Amino acid sequence: MSGLKIWQATVISIALFIIAILSVLSFCLIWKKKPRISKTLSLPIIQTPPISKEIKEIRIEHVSNFDPHKKDSNEPDNFLLNLDMEKKRQNGVSSSPSGSGEESSMCVANMSSSSLYEMATPSPLSGLPESHLGWGHWFTLRDLEIATNSFSQENVIGEGGYGVVYRGELTNGTHVAVKKILNHLGQAEKEFRVEVDAIGHVRHKNLVRLLGYCIEGTHRILVYEYMNNGNLEEWLHGAMRQHGYLTWEARMKVLTCTSKALAYLHEAIEPKVVHRDIKSSNILLDDRFNAKVSDFGLAKLLGDGKTHVTTRVMGTFGYVAPEYANTGLLNEKSDVYSFGVLILEAITGRDPVDYARPASEVNLVEWLKMMVGTKRLEEVIDPNIAVKPATRALKRVLLTALRCIDPDSEKRPKMSQVVRMLESEEYPIPREDRRGRRAQEENSDTDRSTPASRTQSKRLQ
Repeated sequence: MSGLKIWQATVISIALFIIAILSVLSFCLIWKKKPRISKTLSLPIIQTPPISKEIKEIRIEHVSNFDPHKKDSNEPDNFLLNLDMEKKRQNGVSSSPSGSGEESSMCVANMSSSSLYEMATPSPLSGLPESHLGWGHWFTLRDLEIATNSFSQENVIGEGGYGVVYRGELTNGTHVAVKKILNHLGQAEKEFRVEVDAIGHVRHKNLVRLLGYCIEGTHRILVYEYMNNGNLEEWLHGAMRQHGYLTWEARMKVLTCTSKALAYLHEAIEPKVVHRDIKSSNILLDDRFNAKVSDFGLAKLLGDGKTHVTTRVMGTFGYVAPEYANTGLLNEKSDVYSFGVLILEAITGRDPVDYARPASEVNLVEWLKMMVGTKRLEEVIDPNIAVKPATRALKRVLLTALRCIDPDSEKRPKMSQVVRMLESEEYPIPREDRRGRRAQEENSDTDRSTPASRTQSKRLQ
């Protein structure tokens, strides 16, 4: 009996010993796995630095499996790129424009109406953690050195007084534009805050998206989405012309996209944003000629019911509104004037100011007014446009431009009205805008528009 008890006790002891060993082993395995998991979840970055309180906080969503070269499957088929020319461009072969309208046509655009304030797609920075601001990503200087090959000269895609823009590729394969702001007497900090305040909190499909930033020591760097098809200036006057010339439809699509971006900045957000440097080199294009407004380094915010701000005159010669150049008073109508010049540039293929031309043609705005005054409308069209627009369409766009560059800023239309003018099939202007303008003129004590501008409009009509 006692032998049986000893045997049972031995079995129980061995069982307990085995259980104890298994428990210890399992505990050790769990303990080893834990730091390995936490190590994979953490990124090798130092503590996030303090950021200016002026930078707004807003959260954006992330999307996985983003491919910057993949076309939107929902995009309508009635906007098409010439496949032969696209293949030549991808292979690095220059294509000369053909005399045939069909062969030289770069694209065909459908100008159907869409929402003025359509939001942008989610951020492409999948797999990268958000900054403590709640939007975008905080990059280390090392991250961006790797992305741009140590800010290699080969990756430079733009430069100016503000700094240098580099093409980069992040670790998740996303292509980006990296703007390294030059630090002249603290200017980098000021421009950094201006751009982040102006565009960090806005989302629209026709605004270049600010994806993140870097603040290390004196370095101030902004990371934007990358646009892979140059800018409007390059297509009108520069290196991109070797691939062909933009059709009338493509130009109208670019202008409509730009007008929608400005309508959003001026009318859909608070405080409203005045860009202050609308010009062809700041209109970036993707491979389907969708346009996005870029470079908010000179932007000003108008909030608290302000109708204007007084500021040092900045911008690009030829695009700056006359009242702003003369008085320093700035509001959204200054952008409207610049956009009017942009319309004329796109239609004519001419620079806003070109000293290589005869004296009477140096200033694009004055030359265009002279051509309209003498009813030589067909002669203003860029000769590189193979298939000319209908006279009715040309008159409608020219009238839109003339209203945008009215010397009296109060007579210029809102950008939402400009969008409707560009998209409308009516000539010269949608009926509701005509009624609204007539009512304003009847209610005003004096007619502020100049005789010259009224005469030019009548000659178009």
